[in-house]
This record gives sequence, structure tokens and C-alpha cells, in this order.
Amino acid sequence: MTRRIGPSLKDFTRRDVLASSALTAVLFIAALLFFPASHQAEGKGPQPIAQSPAR
Repeated sequence: MTRRIGPSLKDFTRRDVLASSALTAVLFIAALLFFPASHQAEGKGPQPIAQSPAR
């Protein structure tokens, strides 16, 4: 006899779809806020300069 561990697609209700899509949207919005894609969104701080070792 096989026993299912998790919920199947038959148990997936309309409320579950709405909740999971809302959580996915919140995740993407948080990712966009915390990790901006453009370089212009970064602060204008001092730029590190790589120095070669003295010979």
C-alpha cells in the first residue's frame, strides 16, 4: 500500500493558489528592493583601488 507524504494537486484549493502567488510576489519585491539591478542605484562611495605589491 502506497501512502502519500505531501498534498496532491487534488488538495490544492483556490485559497492555496492565491496565498502562494501572493507570497511569491512578496519574495520578488523584497529581492528587487534589497538587490537593485542597476549600477546607478548604488551609493557614490569611495572606490577601492587595487595596488600592486612593491618590488
